[in-house]
Amino acid sequence: MKRIKLPLKGLSLFANVGIAEAYIKKYVDIKVANELVEKRAKFYSELYPSTNMICGNILDNIIFDKIIRSSLKEKCDFIMATPPCQGMSIAGKMEQDDPRNFLIIKVVEAIKLVKPKYFLIENVQKMPKTYIKFKGKKIKISDFLINELSDYNVNFCLLDAADFGTPQTRKRSITLGSAINLKIWNEPIKSNKPISVRDAISHLPSLESNEKSRIKYHSAKKQNDRHILWLKNTPTGKTAFENKIHFPKKSDGTKIKGFKTTYKRIEWDKPAPTITTCNGAISSQNNGHPGRLKENGEYSDARVLTLKEILILSGLPDNWKAPEWASENMIREVIGEGVPPRLIESILANLDSNVS
Repeated sequence: MKRIKLPLKGLSLFANVGIAEAYIKKYVDIKVANELVEKRAKFYSELYPSTNMICGNILDNIIFDKIIRSSLKEKCDFIMATPPCQGMSIAGKMEQDDPRNFLIIKVVEAIKLVKPKYFLIENVQKMPKTYIKFKGKKIKISDFLINELSDYNVNFCLLDAADFGTPQTRKRSITLGSAINLKIWNEPIKSNKPISVRDAISHLPSLESNEKSRIKYHSAKKQNDRHILWLKNTPTGKTAFENKIHFPKKSDGTKIKGFKTTYKRIEWDKPAPTITTCNGAISSQNNGHPGRLKENGEYSDARVLTLKEILILSGLPDNWKAPEWASENMIREVIGEGVPPRLIESILANLDSNVS
């Protein structure tokens, strides 16, 4: 049997800053990338200087033509696409006519023009069942992909990053495409044991609000006094809303209404919950450090997770380094939108390189 030579040459669409690409060099060498946001494109280029980053809107014909021409010139035989998911996410409004849902049409157009051997599309769990309008009719994205990409075996998977070497629960819809003259690209086998928050970050020194350490990125954000009080009295894995006395309240003493995932400490002995773009706010979802019970009955680390803790829980390598000009808020945001790289590594490691 003829063998496909690795690494494949790749095109990365909606590349963000390249979080997903941290471990894939052995399998795919990304030659061309596209990102809409200029600062993110610059960030990406500093991490991956040998990749041709084309910054701009993929819906702009000029930009799209540049992407296709460059990919054909580089003879790309792999496409990875992670289109914005807010229109399909249960955390968003989930409007069927959200224009971001239609970006999948441009992904399909790119696949048809570049004709890669393999493609990978990553999105939220609801993506395959989401409807889009195509040629005046509504169609499920899963049916759209199967109909339009008839030259490919299309395999839909629902994978959790926690099953693939990442100390974070993050369920994603993964669509794997392989040319019909190749064997079906199957999903990877799960890891034997999940990695807990304790396994991942318990070695880092304890920090309180606004304290710094000598470890890069391990410095605590400043919390306001009310948040500190509430969290000091919140046990591991609990929300401050469950406190009998020190619960979230307004300055006039009336109780604040909110989701039980907010003002919450995560648990030590499970993978972290999904890390969102708002991971720097204690009033957002599951962002509190687990804390340690002290002799006075209070809990340590009354704060959100540090950037270092976020990096580790996202599965990024120890030597990962953002550009010096990138703000902490920007780094937190791009990680919250990024794909856990160990998940992508596991998927690519499962490529069957035999021609059937």
